[in-house]
Parts: sequence; C-alpha cells; structure tokens
Amino acid sequence: MMRTKAEKQEMVTALAARLRRSSTVYVTDFTGLDVAKITQLRRRLRQAGGAGDTDFVVVKNTLARRALAEAQVPGLEAHLTGPTGLVLSGADPIAAAKVLADFAREFEKPAIKVGLVDGKTVTPDLVKRLASLPSKHELLAQLGGALQAPMAGFVGALNGLLMNMVGALEALRNKRAAGGAS
Repeated sequence: MMRTKAEKQEMVTALAARLRRSSTVYVTDFTGLDVAKITQLRRRLRQAGGAGDTDFVVVKNTLARRALAEAQVPGLEAHLTGPTGLVLSGADPIAAAKVLADFAREFEKPAIKVGLVDGKTVTPDLVKRLASLPSKHELLAQLGGALQAPMAGFVGALNGLLMNMVGALEALRNKRAAGGAS
C-alpha cells in the first residue's frame, strides 16, 4: 500500500511519541508469525502491561529509524534489519520480557534482536534473564515478607515476656490468696 509523505510523517511522529513514553523497547524479528499469532502476542502484552501500557508495533525500518532519531533514542538503529517489530513498554520491563520469552518458547518466534531498558542496551540473553526474574508484584511481596518477619518475631518475643509476667503475677496473687486463707 502506497502512503503519502504526510502519512509517513504522521506515523513517524506517532511512533516517536510512543517511544518517548516507553522506558523499555525490545526489537524483534517476527519472521514466520502470521497475523493471528501477532494479534495473540499483542493481546498477551497488553494483559501483562495493564492499561494499554505495553504493545507490539510492526514498523518499516526506515520509519523506525526516523522515529528513533526524532525521539532521541540511541543504540537501536544497527538492529533495524529485516522484518521488525517493536515491543514498547512503560512501567514493567520484566512483564514484557516474560511475555516475549514465553511466546518465543511456545511458537519459536519472535526472535529478540536487542532491548533498551531505561536507556541501556541489553542483549537477547539479558532479555531472557530478565524474563526469569520474579515480577514486580512478587518482588514487592517478598520484600514485605522480609520486612515483616523481624517485626513479627519481636512482637512474639514481647508477647512471650508479657505472658510470663502475667503468669508470675497470677502465681503471686494465688500465693497471697492461699497465704491469707490459712
């Protein structure tokens, strides 16, 4: 489909705006994926990202280069060869990496070329390692448990001391009551 120069510039501007909002970008090669599988990948990414935060965009390499330059996102231009799909994620880079890794394990595609997480370029191996990390919610739960454990132990120790003191006072009261009765 032929597009006019104005339409192409509009696409570049829209992609550049999305790139500026995304703290994480994964460049993939989607060769061999049909439309149904790409739609399924998009659906999984949206569910993982929440609130439309994560998406998969199929883009021509020349338009992607222009958008990357306009958004001032360096380090990805060399990897824009062949069929290119961009995974744009804002809040949680691990969730998007998990979806990509799981999808690639299931269908053997898409191939991850490179990633950009918080301005740092990451290799495909690092993206797979990111995917093996616990999610943000799991990490927060583990942190909460780690912070709660010492406090719970301290409260338990104080409760034990209090119960010992109550037991001692109860024994003293019983002793005095028995001594006053005799």
